[in-house]
Amino acid sequence: MKHLLLTLMKPSILVGGQAVIEGVMMRVPGAYATAVRDPEGNVHVDKHVFTSRVETSAFWKRPILRGIMALFESMKMGMSTLQWSVDIAMPEEAEKKPGKLANIFSMLFAIGLAVSMFVVAPLWMTTWLMDIEREAFFFNLISGCFRISFFILYLLAISMMKDVKRLFCYHGAEHRVVFNFESGKTVNIENAQSFPTHHPRCGTSFLFIVLLSAILVFALIDTIIIAIFGEITILYRIAFHLPLMPLVAGISYEIIKITARKDKNLFFRALRAPGLWLQRITTQPPDDEMVDVAITALKNAFGDKYNEMAGKKYTAEAI
Repeated sequence: MKHLLLTLMKPSILVGGQAVIEGVMMRVPGAYATAVRDPEGNVHVDKHVFTSRVETSAFWKRPILRGIMALFESMKMGMSTLQWSVDIAMPEEAEKKPGKLANIFSMLFAIGLAVSMFVVAPLWMTTWLMDIEREAFFFNLISGCFRISFFILYLLAISMMKDVKRLFCYHGAEHRVVFNFESGKTVNIENAQSFPTHHPRCGTSFLFIVLLSAILVFALIDTIIIAIFGEITILYRIAFHLPLMPLVAGISYEIIKITARKDKNLFFRALRAPGLWLQRITTQPPDDEMVDVAITALKNAFGDKYNEMAGKKYTAEAI
């Protein structure tokens, strides 16, 4: 009861962000700002006013649909801020920037690679190794385990790259500064460095929940397909699973909302634990300069409202 009363007394706000090349993007209600350090050590800031469709549309405010829209907006925002960070942090590479057609082909290749690795390959391996095509739940449980294994191996592989290691350090800086802000303590380098790098609302945790949710959602879909067509093949599964990924993301968003609030519930703590473990790969301890960049992004995102918003203990009820 005491915990509930303390939670109710805390104001609700959603602050989050994303690591970019040599910097951090911070998103607050009504705006987002990206801070990036250039090769000379100067910090550049790019701020945008932004209001989510979830806040302005009754349709997109509905459960599950709001998760689909939030994911779309985050991806769009993430790609633009990432490209801007490359222009600032790697000016020589920016001068060699490929044309629009090359960018389109690169994006299509990346999407194709992701689909092959995390959709087609798990389904094909399960079909090839197991004779359980008509066992909807067990088939998707096995293919889901393959998918999760590929995801972990992928994270481990890219974490070996020098540039990705620095990106993961900035990811840790983002989390520490968000923790610092939500704690109500003065936001500075010393205080931020005292907080963990693993945050329950991290995109890594969200992706893991997506992988788990996919097992149950696709098992249900496969059961319906078998009931209608009397059989199911790998082509049927690909044809139906791919278009339904936004639905899986929307369901996962709702689960993340619940786990973020129910931090004292044993079941939900167990559910979010694997995502926090994976953040041992995707977040690394940042140095003070990285934390300073994250703080700069946060303060610029709030702008003139920062002093009004800082110094309070917040809960993420609005996630």
